[in-house]
Amino acid sequence: MDDENTSTYKKIYLMVRQIPRGKVATYGQIASLVGGCSARMVGYAMAGISDATIPWQRVINARGRISIRDPNGYSLQKAILEREGVVFDESDTIDLEVFGWQP
Repeated sequence: MDDENTSTYKKIYLMVRQIPRGKVATYGQIASLVGGCSARMVGYAMAGISDATIPWQRVINARGRISIRDPNGYSLQKAILEREGVVFDESDTIDLEVFGWQP
């Protein structure tokens, strides 16, 4: 990874750390707030986290759904969010009007 990507990832991680417990943000929202990156880059940054202090579980897709395809990772993210008070509907979607983070 080059220095520019490293710097962008650090900015992404700083932004994600600000999402409070019980709230979620979308990949695109984080990209817009950070600037200079895409939702896909935010996804890559979340997938590469090795720092337990970054609440990766609070970043979801624009449809209000978890994007992890691995069943174990999906279940883990959902369980953590539910423990934080985030509610999923019957189609495993989070209501962004209720649980979406508005910095």
